[in-house]
Amino acid sequence: MGNVCCSDEHSEQRRRNEAIERVLNRDKKNARRELKLLLLGTGESGKSTFIKQMRIIHGAGYTPEDRKDFRIRVYENIYKGIRTLVEAMDNLHIEYEEEINADQYADQILDIDPESITELNPDDVIAIKSLWKDDGLQKCYDRKREFQLSDSCKYYLDDLERIEKPDYIPSEQDVLRVRVPTTGISEYPFDMDRVIFRMVDVGGQRSERRKWIHCFENVTSIMFLAALSEYDQYLFESGHENRMQESQALFRTIITYPWFQQSSVILFLNKKDLLEEKITRSHLKDYFAQYTGKLSRCMFIMSI
Repeated sequence: MGNVCCSDEHSEQRRRNEAIERVLNRDKKNARRELKLLLLGTGESGKSTFIKQMRIIHGAGYTPEDRKDFRIRVYENIYKGIRTLVEAMDNLHIEYEEEINADQYADQILDIDPESITELNPDDVIAIKSLWKDDGLQKCYDRKREFQLSDSCKYYLDDLERIEKPDYIPSEQDVLRVRVPTTGISEYPFDMDRVIFRMVDVGGQRSERRKWIHCFENVTSIMFLAALSEYDQYLFESGHENRMQESQALFRTIITYPWFQQSSVILFLNKKDLLEEKITRSHLKDYFAQYTGKLSRCMFIMSI
């Protein structure tokens, strides 16, 4: 009888061991299928936009209902952009060509808190259109490297006729261009060819970087995004420090961290279209004295 009990206990123990072994093997197999990709870079380098593009290409995309949720963000971006330009007009001592813009519409926009916007007010739309057409404000826009202006500002203001319609639903391009500063840490899983890419997006502003250390474990790859168009722009946090030089310094620091010695590093050079647009009128040598002209300007930016 005692031998029978021992045999039953042994069989039960073996079954438990086999069950645990199966769970461990499954977890190990799943771990091999999951890759952690950490997106790093300075503020406004395009990390969140990259995540949105991945969602469109490899994820579920954005349904009309999803895109509706971005409508208020688009409106906020419009109000923030025109307000920034109006403030810059004063700071740069540029005069409006049209009196109504100086006497009425500029003050009308300054009285609005963009954070409180939930819809486009028809009276505000008239003011915004008039201001945006003003030759003086266009001169101000051409000097946008001298102040902090979102890359998407022109895109939205040029397309206000479409966006002001009552039945407006943001397009995928509208969603991609919405600027919302990232705070904290967000994870986005994408299943590609039965491999799960877990992308981790973190805020790039200096105040957010102290949180990065919480994401440093078990990183398969780092993707560092650098905006090529920022060679003539200055940091939001510090008006005298060049954005591209800040990005270079941050990249050099990141690749020396001991956590990443076994991780692959991908340098993603972003915003090449904006670089090509501005480089014909903003001289490289004014910001990088080492530029001699031997390389094309675009190639030089990508090589530094």
